[in-house]
Amino acid sequence: MAAPSIHNTDHVSGEQYRYALTNFAIAHQKVEEQRAQLEEQERQIARLQERIAALEGSPFAVQPLSGPRAAGGSSVDDFSIKNTASQLERTINRWAGEVLRLSSVPAAALQDAALADLAAAGETALFTDARPMMVQSLLRHAMAEAISEGIINCLIVTSSAEANVQLTHIHEHLFARDPTVAAVWRRQSFSAAVENVAPEMTRMIFQEHVPSLAALLDSPDDPLGTRAVLEDAYRFSRMLHGAPAAAGPGADAFYRSFVPELASTLYPRQVELAKRCRRSERGELDRVGATIFPGLVKVSRTPPGPGVATGDTTQTVVRRAQVICECALQATSYPASAPPPPPPTM
Repeated sequence: MAAPSIHNTDHVSGEQYRYALTNFAIAHQKVEEQRAQLEEQERQIARLQERIAALEGSPFAVQPLSGPRAAGGSSVDDFSIKNTASQLERTINRWAGEVLRLSSVPAAALQDAALADLAAAGETALFTDARPMMVQSLLRHAMAEAISEGIINCLIVTSSAEANVQLTHIHEHLFARDPTVAAVWRRQSFSAAVENVAPEMTRMIFQEHVPSLAALLDSPDDPLGTRAVLEDAYRFSRMLHGAPAAAGPGADAFYRSFVPELASTLYPRQVELAKRCRRSERGELDRVGATIFPGLVKVSRTPPGPGVATGDTTQTVVRRAQVICECALQATSYPASAPPPPPPTM
């Protein structure tokens, strides 16, 4: 029996082998050149970002950008916003509960004061009785209003209210002209901002935006913890406005807060219901009963394109306002044995 052949018929000529080897060497050289170019680009970007961080006084100015950073850092992202906002929301809820539990002011007087600060004529039909759930929700709405307009939408950098208003106007003017310049200016300003809000300023913010409630609840020793809520809100605002350039391209944008008004129409893109709304589930129109936490909008320059005018801005809702609708607020304000009356007519 003949032995099997050991010769392999799948072979290439020497010329084909040398040709393939030459092409492989050329391809490998091209890949190495591209890798070297990318590394050089990364080094240039790192040097530029370190230079920007140094100009802004960032604590990461001396660290290489590819190195580790402190957990959380100073950059703002969706997780930081969600986590910190949730903590602040719980703080506001505890404060409203403590006001009802510890304050000597009757619930009816608290409700009347909150409505005087918040509601326009003809919008108070729902609040005919001072029930705990309604009063607590109104207190949260009042605090959300004070935080939104008095802290988040006003750049608190100094201990002077007048100076902070002027700085806010300067930022708006700069942003209208050049968002990048405005972002650098804002971050530099917050790098030297006051660490904590002075007690006099927190009292002034509360008195300015909810004067009727402040007349009932404000006191120098602050037994209800109102000042602590506003101080937490300031830290939240500082996190939003003081992100360094390392936060990414979105750092050129800035944040504004909004609070849907009592009895205003529910817009699903702007609000998130804290309670189940049976009317909206049936496709019926419902309205805001109370806003228990403000929403957040990111304001950025609209990218250039057809029909885009110079200075146009885009507003993106990054966190919807937490809202209790009228029907849910009314339903939770009555004991189970007593069915709630029908909601007010539109």
